[in-house]
Amino acid sequence: MLNMKMILDERGKKYILKPGVEFQSDLGIVKADVLDSAQIGDEVKSHLDHTFKIVKPNINDFIDLMDRRCSILIKKDIGQVLAHTGLGAGSRVVDAGTGAGAIALNFGNVVGETGRVYTYEIREDFAEVAKKNIDNFGITNIEVKNRNIKDGIDEDNIDLIFLDLPKPYEIFEDVMDSLNVGGWLAVYAPYIDQAETSYRVAKKLGFYDIEIIELLERGLEVRTQGVRPKTRMVGHSGYLVFARKL
Repeated sequence: MLNMKMILDERGKKYILKPGVEFQSDLGIVKADVLDSAQIGDEVKSHLDHTFKIVKPNINDFIDLMDRRCSILIKKDIGQVLAHTGLGAGSRVVDAGTGAGAIALNFGNVVGETGRVYTYEIREDFAEVAKKNIDNFGITNIEVKNRNIKDGIDEDNIDLIFLDLPKPYEIFEDVMDSLNVGGWLAVYAPYIDQAETSYRVAKKLGFYDIEIIELLERGLEVRTQGVRPKTRMVGHSGYLVFARKL
């Protein structure tokens, strides 16, 4: 990630660049030597005389452009998990239901070099995609495990366990055992019955600060005649269940 560059065309479309590889699009070709020598903020021209800007990508840019074979959590939900659980540098995280690796990458980005993320994915094809994405991002504090977390959680002294599973409540007892005192359980549940059962099981097992949250995101449009909410919005994506071991 430290040496990664992104190129932005005149339409605002973005692409991740690969060192030593020329860039090609319908707006023309930019030679590899030009891209390799370009600095962040520079503008370069294609052979069709279109202008491109060299930009340093952040994690959201990378996730937007990375390979994915499945749906991923979106920013409104990821942000809530990070903020609600107080995740920070040095935290230890277990993630189950890796998918393409979007939330694992966010966890790894936040916990930093002194933290660690262990992400479980039962499907081999998804695990391979996630490993590739994590390697391409250039982060080294994430371990992808191609196994079923229901067979047991290997790690202990964990600060956050995040579950994106059909029946996450089936392993809440293991979660309780693996969490630090003060650690958080977070569940992503597309359907309300999953969230409700998770709430009830967490309460029965003695978790504290149990909440179910749904986030709805609506932007505003700014026009000459005034400002008003946009007609379209990011509505339901999933329910977030939080519970703390105290």
